Parts: sequence; structure tokens; C-alpha cells
Amino acid sequence: MAASTVGLERLLSPFKLSSSSTPPPIAAAPKLALALRPSPLPPKLLSSPIPWWRASPQFSVRASFTPSTAEGLKIESVPTKPVEGQKTGTSGLRKKVKVFQQENYLANWIQALFDSLQPEDYKGGLLVLGGDGRYFNREAAQIIIKIAAGNGVGKILVGKDGLMSTPAVSAVIRKQKANGGFVMSASHNPGGPEYDWGIKFNYSSGQPAPESITDKIYGNTLSISEIKIADIPDVDLSCLGVRNYGDFIVEVIDPVSDYLELMEYVFDFQLIKGLLSRPDFR
Repeated sequence: MAASTVGLERLLSPFKLSSSSTPPPIAAAPKLALALRPSPLPPKLLSSPIPWWRASPQFSVRASFTPSTAEGLKIESVPTKPVEGQKTGTSGLRKKVKVFQQENYLANWIQALFDSLQPEDYKGGLLVLGGDGRYFNREAAQIIIKIAAGNGVGKILVGKDGLMSTPAVSAVIRKQKANGGFVMSASHNPGGPEYDWGIKFNYSSGQPAPESITDKIYGNTLSISEIKIADIPDVDLSCLGVRNYGDFIVEVIDPVSDYLELMEYVFDFQLIKGLLSRPDFR
């Protein structure tokens, strides 16, 4: 097949709100000076057992493609080759933004991740995606969504505008019984076009992937030869709601609600407010 130049931005628009469950009622405030509830979390908030936008012109690939179809999706097999510097730890992969903007740098790592998991841990499954709002998150979210679709993920929950704090991603994974989730963050490192960006993967427990997985990811980055990516348009992450692409579903969700529900269960905000409002409390 003749070689062609294809921008990953092409591979790599309104919504209807989906229904959500009513948050569980919060128990009456205990007559104690403690605001932290000692009782165990309800089953719906516990983790499940572990089996578990702007497109950037810099994302381009010159290669021949092998297309395939998976339940209404056109999947492109994009030839690639290993790139240096993708050693992954439990805190994920952190580099300068300009490094991640290099051709296939992020795409290679995401594909290597899927290559490191058992198919039953993601095929037809549910994943979560969010980040801290730093520079490059929106472009990265589109790449991650399309590679997830290309590898057979059934549904992905994405925080509105690609936003979701690290603990919120963990809370959503556990509440929604997801197979895992991506956190786009470099923690306390500075953000911006000249500074840092990061990505890590959390398991169905909400905790970061263990070294047994991060070591596999790194190993696969050293031998990767193709990226599986779905040929779908960029997803509008500015509106809450659901969009279907064949059997692949993207749902843009409120990035706060599930985490707030958990916090309201763990902490009695009214009791805290009452304490801080007392004239004899300093």
C-alpha cells in the first residue's frame, strides 16, 4: 500500500445529559467532636477486586496503514518505532511538554500500556480519563480516547473539559466499577508549554498500577511496532453527555459529583462548619 501522510489529529462535536443515580442520603451528624466518620464505606463506594482540543499540527505520521473494522469502528494500524526515555514508575511517566509533543511519543506509551494488560482487563470494559487542567491535556485526551477505542475499550468516562483531580479519578473508578483510569498530571511539577506533563494509569481499585505493570509498559515501549487507533472525530469535551461511535461510547461527566459524594460521606461538612463558626473556637 502506498505510503501516505496522515495527521494523528485527524485520527486523533453536542450532547444530551445522561441520567445518574441519586447520591445516598448522608447520615445525621453524630454528636461528637469528630468530623471524620469511622464507619466503613458503603459497598457502592468500595473498590472492586483487582482482576482487575485542539489538535496539534506536530502529531503526524508518515506510514502505510492497515485498516480493520471492529463493530462499526474503522481501526487504523499505524506503524511506529520505539522512542527513548519512556521508563515508567508507579507515578507514571513525566517529561517536558515538548517531549510528549514529539511524533508518537504519547501514543506509543498508551499503546504499550494496553499491550501490557490482559485483554479481559479492558476489552469491552470501562475506563476513566481526567487530568489537572495543565497545558497539553486536551490534545492528549483526544489521543488517549482514540487509542482506547482502537484497542477495544467499550466505554470511557471523561471529565468535562478533560478535568478531574487525581483523587476524583480514583473515586470515579471505584464508584463506577471501572477497569481502571488515566490520570493526566505531573502533580506539583510546574505546568505550561515549557514545563512538565505526565500520565499514569490507575487500576480498578483506584490505586496506581503496580511495578509489575509499569515494568511491562516500559518493556513494550522498547519493542512497539504499531499503534491501534480508531478513526473517529475529536470528541467535544466541553459538554456533558454521551456520544456513540459504533460499540464505543464516550461519556463526558461532571468531574466533581462522584468525588463530592464520597467526601460528604467521609466527612460531616455541617459539623465542621459548626465547629469553625463557634465564637470559642480559635
